[in-house]
Amino acid sequence: MTEKWLEILLSVPVAAADLLCYELHRLGSVGVVVEERALDTFIPPDPDETDSERFSVKAYFDDSKSPEKVLTDVRQSLVDLSPMFPELAETTVSTSELGQQDWAEGWKQHFTATHIGSRLVIKPSWEEYQASLNEVVVTLDPGMAFGTGTHGTTRLCLETLATLFDGDVVPCRVLDVGTGSGILAIAAAALGAQQVVACDIDPVACTTASDNIAGNGYSDTVEVTGALLEDLEGEYDVVLANILAEENIRLAQPLLDRLSAGGTLILSGILQEKVSMVTDAFAALGLPESTLFFEQEWACIQYCTAG
Repeated sequence: MTEKWLEILLSVPVAAADLLCYELHRLGSVGVVVEERALDTFIPPDPDETDSERFSVKAYFDDSKSPEKVLTDVRQSLVDLSPMFPELAETTVSTSELGQQDWAEGWKQHFTATHIGSRLVIKPSWEEYQASLNEVVVTLDPGMAFGTGTHGTTRLCLETLATLFDGDVVPCRVLDVGTGSGILAIAAAALGAQQVVACDIDPVACTTASDNIAGNGYSDTVEVTGALLEDLEGEYDVVLANILAEENIRLAQPLLDRLSAGGTLILSGILQEKVSMVTDAFAALGLPESTLFFEQEWACIQYCTAG
């Protein structure tokens, strides 16, 4: 068990907070808190709720990396993002060490249950929640794999997915590509899918997803695999790909190969400025016009194919 945690503190422009959060998770952060509210967990921050043009960002790292290595990586990410947000190049990074108990108890205060769509509820394990008659509850704690809650990209996928299960025809088979924590696969099973496949090429993500799926009681419904998308077989009513724009484009044909006639393809992890790049790539493969959804800097693209 990790005995010490490294807390990284930065003050950044509001517009840069979401993308920086993504980068911090990519570097191995187990969680990020923005302005004392959760980001990439259960409640995304609302920029309209702050009077400041800057957010304080706190990122937490376990002791698997040295503090020096973490600082070097964070500072390099700030430089890499500076062409989009020049102020980041001059951002001061401060650090402090926390003990296990201080980290665990302090972390919990930032997370609470949240509602997605009309029926889906996502909550941390330490919070009691009494579900109403029609609600389904997914229990998920902040963890290592990206997608442990409703970062803009994950929330967009969850909301789009939940809407599908409110329709007259409930999807039976769902494929979650790049499953991360397994949250989308778990949500699909909770909402009523009969068979779900969650794939990820990251062994840590597969382990995390398997643990979360088992913890929610869906091991019989959700299969986790480390196989490449190109090696999977079968067709699915819904294919989810919450991955980066470039990966959506690279995997465009394999994603379509796994989609059944009349199925729904949901693509996310896409920055708004890269939407046209993705839609152009899928249009070249004959897909119909897409439906777009936006959350802060991010976009979700939905395709409904002909039956």
